[in-house]
Amino acid sequence: MGESNGSKAVACPPPDLRAPRIGFIGAGRLARALSLALRAAGVPVVGVASRSEASARALAGSLPDCRVGDVEAVARDCDLVFLTPPDGLIAEIARAVPWREGQSVAHCSGATPVAALRPAADAGARIGGFHPMQAFGADPEAALASLPGCTVAIEAGPPLDAVLHDLARRLGCVGLTLPPEARVRYHASGGYASQHVHALLAEAVRLWRSWGATEQQALDALLPLLRGTLESLARSGVAAGMPGPVSRGDAGTVRLHRQALQAVDPDMRDLYDRLCRRGLALARQAGRLDAAGAEGVERVLDASPD
Repeated sequence: MGESNGSKAVACPPPDLRAPRIGFIGAGRLARALSLALRAAGVPVVGVASRSEASARALAGSLPDCRVGDVEAVARDCDLVFLTPPDGLIAEIARAVPWREGQSVAHCSGATPVAALRPAADAGARIGGFHPMQAFGADPEAALASLPGCTVAIEAGPPLDAVLHDLARRLGCVGLTLPPEARVRYHASGGYASQHVHALLAEAVRLWRSWGATEQQALDALLPLLRGTLESLARSGVAAGMPGPVSRGDAGTVRLHRQALQAVDPDMRDLYDRLCRRGLALARQAGRLDAAGAEGVERVLDASPD
């Protein structure tokens, strides 16, 4: 721009990082839950873009003063942009959007490196990661209710790190500063407390179905057990709170389990054996199982299940 009447063009003022105007690129379940939570916390969400215009309009319709636009408009109008598309699109979007100096860009992927946002950093933007350790279902209200108390993994340099930690606090979440090299391990750990639980319960449901029971009957019986297990974990920790025959050194019951599972499916019995061996290590760690008890269970696990 040129000069007029001897005055120089004035650059736009830097964004106020204490009250950033927030936008979303991606309008899926995480974006819906996070944007609704930000609104409830008094943080303005002013723009949304998505490959699905219907999804973008649905999200914007639940937020006052939020506009639907393309990715360029969201980047232009917002101080902090959350990227919440499928993980495989994050780097592509980072390359395609015209970011600006002083802007902040954070993706909400658990496993994608923050380095995928390097094109934004090259344009002068601050980059980071903001990943809530929570599963988000199809019900927006249920997803919103699940946010308070959850951990948010934050990876960013100053001053964006302080901004993201403040947002986590305002959402009622626990901010966790995550080293870049730990990101994928952190995300994999969540699978054990989420998707792998589903896989284990599916094995249990198969056993109930083997005598003609339904999945609903199995869940009606097993979910109270799971809830009690979670309460024990919260009170006593991973090792000290573990129940079951392995933690007691009950080799006879483990033998009966293996025989029954072998008759249903040898692969199911093999998974049981592997889990029992991990459980032995936990029981020994907690001091609940002496060497003789552990050796008795190990002998059963080493033997043929027939």
